[in-house]
Amino acid sequence: MARTPLSQDPHRASEVREKVLEVAIGRVVRAQRRKQNITVAELSETTGLSIGMLSKIENGNTSPSLTTLQTLANALSVPITSFFRGFEEARSAVHTKAGEGVELERDGTRANHQYNLLGHIGSNTSGVIVEPYMITLTEKSDIFPAFQHGGIETIYMLEGEIDYRHGDSLYALKPGDTLFFDADAPHGPEVLIKLPARFLSIISYPQNT
Repeated sequence: MARTPLSQDPHRASEVREKVLEVAIGRVVRAQRRKQNITVAELSETTGLSIGMLSKIENGNTSPSLTTLQTLANALSVPITSFFRGFEEARSAVHTKAGEGVELERDGTRANHQYNLLGHIGSNTSGVIVEPYMITLTEKSDIFPAFQHGGIETIYMLEGEIDYRHGDSLYALKPGDTLFFDADAPHGPEVLIKLPARFLSIISYPQNT
């Protein structure tokens, strides 16, 4: 299979939370100016701030006053609080130890079919909600439900063997197999071939849904 080049570097550090307030402010000012295709000279003319002062602000070499920040916010049409986001916003992480996932029932689940939510981060700066589940199937069922919901789902098979339905297709999943799909189509394990079956299911969807 030919490799498809990816547009994102998972190890790129450009989004690291700034530790120095002046640097954080400078990065936002520069980013907003460039995003709006405004030159330093044009921003200087609009705000009345010298080009030298704007250069110092963008490079994090000076601590601008609140009056200066308000002037910049007005010129760039952004809230003044946007200048501080890279400095003060926390980045959440959820650590769930083995066996401590929250057990829950999804609509249509059967006895001895266990769903463990491994963690959850709500509103965040990425705009995406991600729900990771560990799903364990230990008993055959003559009728198994098909789920259907918004977002994208990824399944990674850990143990056992199942035939997994997605829309009109059926996929034979064995340990090490991955299935990545649009969750808006009916989907779910249709034939439980080798039990117990255990797989990781990661569902992602926009925050506004």
